[in-house]
Amino acid sequence: MPPTPPPSTGAPLAADANEAIRRFVRARRGRAWTAEDRAEYARLLEIWTSAVDRTVAGVR
Repeated sequence: MPPTPPPSTGAPLAADANEAIRRFVRARRGRAWTAEDRAEYARLLEIWTSAVDRTVAGVR
């Protein structure tokens, strides 16, 4: 019998966070980023890093 997957934390999966970063960057293609853009990108990277860490740890 396969192990039961861990309960979802409601946090984004790494793939979801990665897609959010891709959409964000595509929307700003060809123009200089503002300080707010850079801050939002950093926030998205933190979410992605957290999601990857949870994936590696086996927690979703």
